[in-house]
Amino acid sequence: MNIEAPVQRVKWTIDTVHSEITFKVRHLMIAHVKGSFKTFDASIHTTGNDFTTAEIDVWIDTSSISTGNADRDAHLKGTDFFDAEHHKQITFVCDDVEPADDEGNHEVWGNLSMKGVTRKIKLNVQYGGIVQDPWGNERTGFSVTGKINRSEWGLTWNKGIEAGGLMVSEEVSITCELELVKTAGKDLAPVAEPVTLNKSSL
Repeated sequence: MNIEAPVQRVKWTIDTVHSEITFKVRHLMIAHVKGSFKTFDASIHTTGNDFTTAEIDVWIDTSSISTGNADRDAHLKGTDFFDAEHHKQITFVCDDVEPADDEGNHEVWGNLSMKGVTRKIKLNVQYGGIVQDPWGNERTGFSVTGKINRSEWGLTWNKGIEAGGLMVSEEVSITCELELVKTAGKDLAPVAEPVTLNKSSL
């Protein structure tokens, strides 16, 4: 009987100094307005360094939205959009990570909750590898992209424009750059190789 080496359930923490969660929408159908959320965190655990086993729970402080304009930010925090007073967090809970394709890209599926509405979305995730920083910490990085229709979460405010079309697009493009630090590991039970019995072993 061979006993395999124990594997670890690993905890990862977002390095928020080197991470960002951003979005953009089309404005007046001719240009894009970009924004970001400044306060966010996550619970992330993997089996060893295998991110296809990841359990991911992300939460974002709705009131931390920033687009570089105070009046616009106040509008976005209000009832026309995120209603940050009553819906303080946006959350994403992952329920499936597909194996990487030939270019190292994963499809990640999970439930995105905003303004009291939860819907399943797909995100495209590019894995950047694992390195050891100058202080001996293991780090990994991911680039995340996706698109959602904001109206599906009740963010329906809009205005028509004289030339036709709408002031703000329904489609929102999401882009995230995430750098994670390995913070803890716990050994899981080793896996035993099955024992085969035959006459000579009896």
